[in-house]
Amino acid sequence: TGEAEVLNRLQSKYGSLYRRDNVILSGTHTHSGPAGYFQYTVFVVASEGFSNRTFQHMVTGILKSIDIAHTNMKPGKIFINKGNVDGVQINRSPYSYLQNPQSERARYSSNTDKEMVVLKMVDLNGDDLGLISWFAIHPVSMNNSNHLVNSDNVGYASYLLEQEKNKGYLPGQGPFVAAFASSNLGDVSPNILGPRCINTGESCDNADSTCPIGGSNMCIAMGPGQDMFDSTQIIGRAMYQRAKELYASASQEVTGPLASAHQWVDMTNVTVWLNSTHTAKTCKPALGYSFAAGTIDGVGGLNFTQGKTEGDPFWDTIRDQILGKPSEEIKECHKPKPILLHTGELSKPHPWHPNIVDVQIITLGSLAITAIPGEFTTMSGRRLREAVQAEFASHGMQNMTVVISGLCNVYTHYITTYEEYQAQRYEAASTIYGPHTLSAYIQLFRNLAKAIATDTVANLSRGPEPPFFQQLIVPLIANIVDRAPTGRTFGDVLQPAKPEYRVGEVVEVIFVGANPKNSAQNQTHQTFLTVEKYEATSTSWQTVCNDASWETRFYWHKGLLGLSNATVEWHIPDTAQPGIYRIRYFGHNRKQDILKPAVILSFEGTSPTFEVVTT
Repeated sequence: TGEAEVLNRLQSKYGSLYRRDNVILSGTHTHSGPAGYFQYTVFVVASEGFSNRTFQHMVTGILKSIDIAHTNMKPGKIFINKGNVDGVQINRSPYSYLQNPQSERARYSSNTDKEMVVLKMVDLNGDDLGLISWFAIHPVSMNNSNHLVNSDNVGYASYLLEQEKNKGYLPGQGPFVAAFASSNLGDVSPNILGPRCINTGESCDNADSTCPIGGSNMCIAMGPGQDMFDSTQIIGRAMYQRAKELYASASQEVTGPLASAHQWVDMTNVTVWLNSTHTAKTCKPALGYSFAAGTIDGVGGLNFTQGKTEGDPFWDTIRDQILGKPSEEIKECHKPKPILLHTGELSKPHPWHPNIVDVQIITLGSLAITAIPGEFTTMSGRRLREAVQAEFASHGMQNMTVVISGLCNVYTHYITTYEEYQAQRYEAASTIYGPHTLSAYIQLFRNLAKAIATDTVANLSRGPEPPFFQQLIVPLIANIVDRAPTGRTFGDVLQPAKPEYRVGEVVEVIFVGANPKNSAQNQTHQTFLTVEKYEATSTSWQTVCNDASWETRFYWHKGLLGLSNATVEWHIPDTAQPGIYRIRYFGHNRKQDILKPAVILSFEGTSPTFEVVTT
């Protein structure tokens, strides 16, 4: 996995400074990113093969960010603050949540966790360095009709805060870093208008998320905006606003020693103590029927329904024919989940799901960050936080703040409570190690907390090392040679901008393009596009936007036989100054001469100028 590769390269560069126990790789999380970099078969199938280009690019990018952080390290202080963010989330599986005991639910005012935890980092002069915030929300404001790479609501929050703190810098540049990290977001949606039947407009907030006409495919939750871009901005802005307030007013300093503990665990074989006399076991991984249903944030499209506790002969037969029958043992272990894919028994060409999983805690004074390898539901997160806090307290570390940091190190889908598991909605069907998954994690994390509190981390077993697969599934999409139309060359303008625009309008320029994936291999350019303004005083062009700017969009349109177009859009913001502008496109084309290896060449294209005028 990427994690193993990152740790290997860190070791060769920094020796024993950065290790598996003190490095957490945590996904900020988006559903609109490049795919094909995770080695387990289930994920690779969805992206039509493993892409080594994407994998290498991700690993290099992660390492580069660590290098920059390492180089810029300086003494400083950390402050912690907490506060609620209202009006940005709903529980997308409320019927599952209701399965939890009434006495437990009565202790909480909401079926989602509204608290945001912010760590503020400053240097010894008190100057801003950055922040990390944890908050439980799914980054699915962009729905599954989106084909643009996009960092979603948490990414937009991060973008706004960084743009504000890094005045005069382009997005992705500048010293201040704002990270919006994942928490127990398993059943939490930002699509706050709730699930409606898109054909009739009526609510489909029911246990199965189905509509009277059209079934589950019609039941979709909407965000608060006019469209998904607008919803992303509304939700992201609310998170940015709250993080900014909590950052500004943070006064409680985090002091004390730093400690960390990490283990690898075979999650298919954990004995869970239910009480002092009874045990249960985790299972080999499997996905249930409702996994294929998807959620109200993105339906599966095959008309599977959430909340299925019975299999279907039609799909069972197809599965048995293609993949073989699941064993009685795995079927028994996962009950009441009807198994759609018995991934733990499928190993061709590679294991379909991870067996070996990371569990890890880092403590900083009275703060404990629990690195969770998946997506905990609201109540799962509450149970784990409480158990870990109690474990610390019982060994003399009182009043620890326990943060759930989700999607860390390796991905294992969802983790519901035992009670939620019985309802078998999407999150439960995706709880791959069976009904006792959460209890197993609680037991494992208590063990880590105890080791830190009693200073016995050295005695923890490392656990079984995860496998590293060499020959991964080759991408089903071949790398073909890029071609330009006769008489044209890459980066030529096919359709220029209009001569003049007003604020609020959209500039569109079409260029002769090449596959954007080539840019992952040859990184001559740092961006696919720029919007540049002419400065008369210095007679030079000033870059005002790049491809990470919220107001630009880059579309790639693939034609036949290696021909393609690239369209760059600039949605002119209210803040744009009047003047002369141009748009530039930066790409890479794949060229292959007969009997020679393919090469990737960089090119660029520049549009004719246009004017932005005030109304």
